Amino acid sequence: MMDEGGPFVVCVIGKKNSGKTTLTVALVAELAARGHRVMTVKHGHGFDLDTPGTDSWRHRHEGGASRVVMAGPHDVAIVGEWGPEGEPGLETIVRRFLPDAEVVVAEGYKAAALPKIEVFRQAAHADPIYERNHPLAVSFVAIVTDVESFVADVPVLPLDAPDLVPRLADLVEARRGHSRPVPPPSGRG
Repeated sequence: MMDEGGPFVVCVIGKKNSGKTTLTVALVAELAARGHRVMTVKHGHGFDLDTPGTDSWRHRHEGGASRVVMAGPHDVAIVGEWGPEGEPGLETIVRRFLPDAEVVVAEGYKAAALPKIEVFRQAAHADPIYERNHPLAVSFVAIVTDVESFVADVPVLPLDAPDLVPRLADLVEARRGHSRPVPPPSGRG
């Protein structure tokens, strides 16, 4: 069931090598197994998906297309540049490209004012992103950590808990039921 106003978005955040991707994949699988139409956004610092010599590469690099959509019976991909405005925010990306999702799990986007799950491993970093008195602290859904004494105003779940992913999915579903989804596009996004 899709929310009236658009998908519910939750961000899985953490510092480098904290386990964001592993948790994102597991959470997506759990939510999909529960019957949700789940889509993802992965924030990166640059990447190249197109292969030199392919038709789509030629469209972009020889022909000069700003953006190329590759469409087939089962797959779709968009490769290109954002244009003069630069990278849009997560909410704009969701409205433009994932409006038919029920839940969008975004890896990254720690500064977005959207619900967040932080993965914090003390073995990888000295300090978490979460700060109890920070204005964005209210956007946190949970902290997943290897620190037994972690104190937060949201659920703190052990990284090695056998029921970690189902518990997170429960928290996401509960937050989804009590929040404003990303609104549908109104005119240009």
